[in-house]
Amino acid sequence: ASNKHKLFVAGLSWSADERSLTDAFSSFGTVTEVRIMYDKNSGRSRGFGFVQFSNNYEAKCAKDAMDGKVMLGRALRISFALDKVRGGPVIVPRLPTAKQDE
Repeated sequence: ASNKHKLFVAGLSWSADERSLTDAFSSFGTVTEVRIMYDKNSGRSRGFGFVQFSNNYEAKCAKDAMDGKVMLGRALRISFALDKVRGGPVIVPRLPTAKQDE
């Protein structure tokens, strides 16, 4: 599925679940998938997830309306989900090391 219809939702309350996300976003259109990301070890919500709509227009309406709105006591930060890049090394620039002459 294309990520053009998928929203990245950050700032989720620990008590938010897939049902509450679906309820919050379904007034904007057909929600086709909801996923909250959980910590593998603790099982607790990591505070973000994804909401996918059936088309880009619905996703944009939901993003515009819900970004910054408070849900379960936390302000949501919403953006379009980015395509996941698989494989390849991650390049981290190194800070120059200062040489000290003693």
